[in-house]
Amino acid sequence: MIPISGNAAAYDRSITVFSPEGHLYQVDYASKIIEKGSPAVAIIYKSGIIIAADKKILSPLVIPESVEKVFKLDQKIWTACAGLIGDGRRLVDFARQIAQENRTYYDEAIEVETLVKKIASIIQYFTQYGGGRPFGVSLIIAGVDSLGKHIFEAEPSGAITAYKALAIGQNRQKLMDFLEKQYKETLSAEDAIELSLKALSLNLEPKQKLNSKSIEVINITENNSEHVISLEKYSKYF
Repeated sequence: MIPISGNAAAYDRSITVFSPEGHLYQVDYASKIIEKGSPAVAIIYKSGIIIAADKKILSPLVIPESVEKVFKLDQKIWTACAGLIGDGRRLVDFARQIAQENRTYYDEAIEVETLVKKIASIIQYFTQYGGGRPFGVSLIIAGVDSLGKHIFEAEPSGAITAYKALAIGQNRQKLMDFLEKQYKETLSAEDAIELSLKALSLNLEPKQKLNSKSIEVINITENNSEHVISLEKYSKYF
C-alpha cells in the first residue's frame, strides 16, 4: 500500500485531488483490491478466443452456479472480472444497455472496441467527480466482430489496453510472464484451453489442483458460435 503521512493524508480523503506525487490514492487503492481477486485469463487462438476464470469456491456448501465471474455482454462479447464482483455486475449492466441501444439505433451488433471505450469512459467518470468512488474491479472484455478477435483490459483508472493474451487478478504478473513465454498465434482451441488452465494453476499453493467446479471456460469462435466448455477431458488439471 502507498504510505500516507503528514499532508499527504489530505489527498487520501478526496477522489478528485492529485497528490504532489501525481497519485489519485483512491484509484490506487481500487487497484489493490483487484490483486486479491481470483484470476481470469483470456487467450486469442487461431480461430477464436478462450476465456477461463477461477471462481474460487472454497466451501462444498456453495452452489457453484450462484457464483458469477464471467458474463455475456452481447453476441460474441464476454467479460471476466477480478476484484469486487458487485462492481463488475454494475458495469456489466451498463455494457449490456449500451450494446442493446446500438442494436436498436443501428440494427447491428456493436464493435468490441467501441463497447470497451464506452465502458472505460464510465469507469473514468467515477475517478473525476466527487460523490462516488472508483470501481474496485478490473475487466477482461473479449469478443469477435467484423474487425477480428479482440481482448481488452479495462482498469479502475479507465485505462484500456489490447492484448493477444491477458491475465488479471491474483499473481497477475506471474501469470502474464507465463503467457508471454508460452503464447503462440498458431494455438488451436484445445491448446488455448490447456494454456489457460496451466496459467490459472500458477495461482495455487504447491500440491494444490484446480477445482473443476470453480473453473468456467468460454469459447468464442469466428464462425458465429460461443459456448461454455465442458472440462471432462481436461481432468489431469483437477
